[in-house]
Amino acid sequence: MISNKDTKKTVRTFALASFLNNLGSDMIYPIWPLFVTSVLGVPMTVLGFLDGLGDALVSISQAFSGYLSDRFKKRKPFIWLGYLFGGLSRIGYALSSYWQLLIPFRILDRAGKMRGAPRDAMIADASTQANRGKNFGIIRAMDNLGAVCGIIVCIIFFNVLGYRNLFLLASIPSLISLLLIIFFIKEKKLPDTKIYKGLALKDIDRNFKLPSFPYYI
Repeated sequence: MISNKDTKKTVRTFALASFLNNLGSDMIYPIWPLFVTSVLGVPMTVLGFLDGLGDALVSISQAFSGYLSDRFKKRKPFIWLGYLFGGLSRIGYALSSYWQLLIPFRILDRAGKMRGAPRDAMIADASTQANRGKNFGIIRAMDNLGAVCGIIVCIIFFNVLGYRNLFLLASIPSLISLLLIIFFIKEKKLPDTKIYKGLALKDIDRNFKLPSFPYYI
């Protein structure tokens, strides 16, 4: 049984880490297209390729991290690795002189989203029926607050720092999030049961198999 004190500590740590990471992520969000097209001098098609690749990796990384965290009964490593990938990718952006160099760092950046499913699982495990909605609401609120603050920081400091220095600055919040997870989140051992049992047609409800018809028929 997890105490209320431990639950609050877990939620607050994840909330602060989410705020900081989104602060760094959205600090570069407004200038990313201009950096790719203006500074590196590539066409919009390349920008579309990079962003499309990133969006695909978000879905894939979250699916695999959720499955693997269940399989190995470990959540925390996927979370701090996600923050580490985010911080390192922004350093890589700052050091890139050719658009081809952005590809591995874009992959690293979006693969960092693998932290989402294991993090949500840990929050769910630390919550009860009475506070689960509240805890997830706090996390979502801090996510959005970090995004807003990141854009404000970008607007204030872009003319002073420029593209590359702003990328370097944006890496710092994610690296702080990494340290928060490593030192302040304690992962309890998961029960020795098989969580994911696979998917079989016999497990699908009969109503799901029936064809659907318009309501007016």
